[in-house]
Amino acid sequence: MTASLDATYSVGRNLSGVGVYSRELSLHLAQAHPECRFLHCFRPHKFLRGIRLDRPANASARLLLDSWPIRAGVFHGLNQRMPEWRAHRAVSTFHDLFVLTSDYSTPEFRARFAAQARHAAERSDLIICVSQHTASIVAGVLNVEGSRLRVVPHGVRFSESATEARRERVVLHVGAIQKRKNLIRLVEAFEAACPQDWRLVLAGSNGFGAEEVMARIEASRARERIVLTGWVDDAQILGWYQRASIFAFPSLDEGFGIPVLEAMALGVPVIASSRSSLPEVCGGAALMVDALETESIAAALKQLTEDAALRTELAQRGCERAMEFTWEQAAALTWDVYQELA
Repeated sequence: MTASLDATYSVGRNLSGVGVYSRELSLHLAQAHPECRFLHCFRPHKFLRGIRLDRPANASARLLLDSWPIRAGVFHGLNQRMPEWRAHRAVSTFHDLFVLTSDYSTPEFRARFAAQARHAAERSDLIICVSQHTASIVAGVLNVEGSRLRVVPHGVRFSESATEARRERVVLHVGAIQKRKNLIRLVEAFEAACPQDWRLVLAGSNGFGAEEVMARIEASRARERIVLTGWVDDAQILGWYQRASIFAFPSLDEGFGIPVLEAMALGVPVIASSRSSLPEVCGGAALMVDALETESIAAALKQLTEDAALRTELAQRGCERAMEFTWEQAAALTWDVYQELA
C-alpha cells in the first residue's frame, strides 16, 4: 500500500497539538510499516522546509496542490482539511470544532475554518476523531453519521523519567495565552489560594484574546510571582515539567488536551477542567474542577499546595494513566482505519 498524508502542520518550531500529532503519526506509521510506501505531502508555503525534515527510508516528500491529484491507496488529511481533488480513499482527522461552537476566534478565521471542516467531512470516507468528545461534536455540528467516525487518541511525546525532576513550588500551565485556556480565572485562583512562596508559570505564545489575559496579569496583586515564558521549545517545556509541583489546565474547551498527559507522564499532579474531552483523557487521575468557577480552581490549588501526600498520589496515578496513551498505539489504530478502507 501507498499512503499519502498531509504533513504540512508538522513543519515549524512552534508546533501546536495538531503539529505534534502530524509529526508523530507520520513518523510512527512509516516506522511501523517498512514494507509500505508513505508520501509526506506539504502545501507550497511549507514544502521547502518539509523536504528537509528527517524521515524513514520508506517515506518521501511531495508537494500538495489542490490542482494536482496525488495517486495513493489512501490519502489522510491530518488536520480536518482535504484538497479540492477527490482521493480514491480518503481519511481526515478532526481534532476539535470549538471555533464553530464558541467565540474563540475572529469571524474571518471562523468562516475559513468552517468551510474547510465541512469540505473535509464531505470528502472523507472515514473520519478519525481524537476523542469521544470530538466525535460527538463532529456528529452534531457537521451532521456526520456515526458509522463514518473512528476514535484514535493521541500519544505522549515525552518519555523521560520523572525521577530526576527537581520539584519547585511552581504551578505550571502549558498552552497558548488565549481566551479558551481560561487563564484569567487561573490567575485569580492563584492569587486567592497559593502561598507567597509559590509561582505561576504560563508557558506559551499569545493567541486569540491574549490582550485581555495580559491586562489581568499586569493588574494582579501576585504579578511578581507570575512568569510568562513566551514560546518555548521542547527542551524548555520538558524542563518546566520537571520543575513544577502542580500542573493546572482549567481549559474551557479541548478536543483532546495533550499537555495534561505530558504532565502526567512526567510525574506532575494535575488539576483539570471537568469540561469537554478532559474527563475522558484524565480518567480519574487528576483533580477535576468547574472551569467556570474561580472558587473551584482555587480550592483545588489550595488542596494540592498544602497536601504533599496527595500530590504524590496524583503523580503516581497520572504516570499510570499516561502509559495508556502511546504514539505506537495511535499509529496502529490509524493503520487499522487505512486497512478498513483498503
